Parts: sequence; structure tokens; C-alpha cells
Amino acid sequence: MLSPVVFLVFLCVISPAAAVVGDGGMTMTLQLERAFPTSHGVELSQLKARDRVRHGRILQQFSNGVVDFPVEGTYDPFLVGLYFTRVQLGSPPKEFYVQIDTGSDVLWVSCASCNGCPTSSGLQIQLEFFDPSSSSTARPISCSDQRCALGEQSSDSGCSARNQCGYTFQYGDGSGTSGYYVADLMHFDTIVGNSLTTNSSAPVVFGCSTSQTGDLTKPDRAIDGIFGFGQQGLSVIAQLSSQGVTPNVFSHCLKGSNGGGGILVLGQIVEPNLVYTPLVPSQYVISFMASLRNFISFLGVRDCFQFFFAEKSYLICAKYWHSKGILGSPLIKSHLR
Repeated sequence: MLSPVVFLVFLCVISPAAAVVGDGGMTMTLQLERAFPTSHGVELSQLKARDRVRHGRILQQFSNGVVDFPVEGTYDPFLVGLYFTRVQLGSPPKEFYVQIDTGSDVLWVSCASCNGCPTSSGLQIQLEFFDPSSSSTARPISCSDQRCALGEQSSDSGCSARNQCGYTFQYGDGSGTSGYYVADLMHFDTIVGNSLTTNSSAPVVFGCSTSQTGDLTKPDRAIDGIFGFGQQGLSVIAQLSSQGVTPNVFSHCLKGSNGGGGILVLGQIVEPNLVYTPLVPSQYVISFMASLRNFISFLGVRDCFQFFFAEKSYLICAKYWHSKGILGSPLIKSHLR
């Protein structure tokens, strides 16, 4: 993306005008203006900053921008039992594997100072740690920052002695994590129009985990963090939508085969047969009761279903029920928040 910009500046230096000759021999002169003064050299960082601003203006012209993420993993609890994707954070960008979770709101990754975080994974992925001091664009979120109040909607948060906005998440399986919020660039591929794909970045607030407990510490299915797709203000979807990068919607299709994978995009997919299901507003609490046996008879023994408990989503499959001998289990009561 930088090459055309550098090339144009080079033309400005060597020639104040350019000539274009038409078919009839008529000469047309196009006057060029300097974008930068000639009294000093132009730093590459200036060109990159100018290009980012121009790029942002272009993206804001499109209301149907789509951010595409790769999806890996499977529903099968005997193979992986979760779906995950990759996100790039910081400057320079660093890639992290994060679990896709529609039952929580915030994106968080393991921090360099994390206590109890696994260092290896049975998923055959390389675990990474985010180090704010190694990113030139990372900024901690202070307790007085208005974005810290948004984080309180999703977690038990507090203020550290260093004036850092902290958080604590507890999940339904007994695992938990705590840390502090930072703001940094997220890098992604944006699709605008029908075919234009461009490398983009936008500032987002996410969690830097300094402590993990429970299943999050186990190396067999360890990942770098969790990507929450809830509705609160600090969700990545809400943040990108507020900046005009994508609409406030996400679309996903998870493959049920043993190969797993799927499609995950932030934004709206134009598909004539697409069916929309309204989400339960966050201020309502709904209780539902049903037996696992009824779920099986309704969905079919080969299917899985997704349910939410304690702000985390779970995929449960009929094969798992059979193996554990819990087909006649008592009623389950869950709460959606």
C-alpha cells in the first residue's frame, strides 16, 4: 500500500508537472502539488500515518464492510471441543489464537506477566504472550478513562495501585481470569464492496490477562485467550462499529464435520436465504428448563446444540451424552444475561 504513495512523492520531487499525449497529438498538462515540504526529508512513519488516514476515509464510505477471520477447531469434545480464530494485535503485529465465545463480551489474551498461564498447547499451536512494552501503540486504560466504565458491565473490575483499569471474569466451568485493559491496534482484512480486500487496522480495548485458573491453565486445549462476541460496549464488534469500520453485527457458520473450521466475519453477509434470529436483550434474565433426553429427540442423536451458562457458551453433542451415560439426567436450569 505504501509503494504508490512513495512513488507519487518521488514524482513531485523531480517534476512539477506531467504531460499526457492523446490520440490526436494534443498535449494536456496536469499540475502536481507537493504533499510535503522540500526543506526536509520525509520519514516513512509520516507516509504510513498519512496513508492510514486516507485509508480510514475510504473505509468510512462503505457501510457494508466485512472483517474476515479464519476459523479452526471442531465441536467434537473428543477431538478439540472448541472453535478458535486468530487475531493480530500491537505494533508490530503479533498473532494470537483465541477461542470464539458468544457467551461473553470482551477480547482478552495472555499477558507477558501472566501467572498460571500455560506455555504449550495440545492443539498444535504456538502460544504467545502480549507484552505492552513491546508494542509502540499500546496504551493502558486508566481508572478514570470512560472506557473503564464500559468494562464494568462485563466483569468485576477494580483499580490497581498503578491506576490501571482491572477486570475479573469467572466462567461457568469454574475457570477464571483477571488482568487489566489496554488499548492497541487490531490488524485485519477488510472486504468492501464486492471484491476489494485491504489490510486494515483499528484501535480496540482488550484485556491483558495476568492470572488464570481452572481449565484455562490446562495445556491439552490451551489457547492464548477468548474472543467475546457479546453485546456490551467493550466487545470488539461494538468498538469497530462505533468507528464506522463494520456494522454492529457478526455472521458465522461452524462446520459440523470432523475436519471442523468454518466462517466468521464481523459485518453482514449478503445472502438471499440468510435467516436472522433476534438476540435476547442483556437486561432480561430468562430461565429455561429442559431435559437432555428431550433435546436429543428434538435435534436428532447426531446433532449438537449450543447453550449459555454463566456468560459462557458451550457446545454439547449427543455423542458426548451417550458416552457419559447422562441421557436420563435431571432438568438443567440456566440463566441468560
